[in-house]
Amino acid sequence: MENGPKVTWESISGALPGACGSLSEGCQPNRCEWYAIQTRYRFEKKVTVSLQRRGIETFIPLVEEIHRWSDREKAIQSPLFSGYTFARLELSSKLRKAVLQTEGVIGFVGSGGEVTPVPSRQLEDLQKLLSQKVPCALSAFLDVGQRVRIRGGCLDGLEGILEQKNAKRLVISVESIQRAVAIQIDGYELELI
Repeated sequence: MENGPKVTWESISGALPGACGSLSEGCQPNRCEWYAIQTRYRFEKKVTVSLQRRGIETFIPLVEEIHRWSDREKAIQSPLFSGYTFARLELSSKLRKAVLQTEGVIGFVGSGGEVTPVPSRQLEDLQKLLSQKVPCALSAFLDVGQRVRIRGGCLDGLEGILEQKNAKRLVISVESIQRAVAIQIDGYELELI
């Protein structure tokens, strides 16, 4: 692929404006929030379409990739986040059950048994990025304090703790003597260990 995959934002992203995913019973827009929904492998688009048919507002970030075979090439729309789609709804027990009973849905994303809403700003930013067709690629989700490894370059394989995100400082610790060295790692690709 030349210059990475081409990115687009498809119209599989807003079923019924203002409906706010209420299975036609109406809902107050100020009570609706975006939720990430985990899907079975390769069911992202099917789940999104099924939820739209039920009147639930959805968003699935898609990237356009050029697949090449010996005799042809074809542009394919693939989910940016494999195994996930997003739905905007008021999380009543009736709606939650309807979503969970949709073929291909594994469940809502959350922690500690609680469903966690996705800040709408994050999805708006993602929609804006994709609509502008800015080349992008998945990146490891790294938090300060996580153990990471450098990939590529003269420091390939070096491991340490990520100290800062913006300036990308890596701390290499020698635990037995309780000493550490911090280095600047701007320009290096990192992966979570």
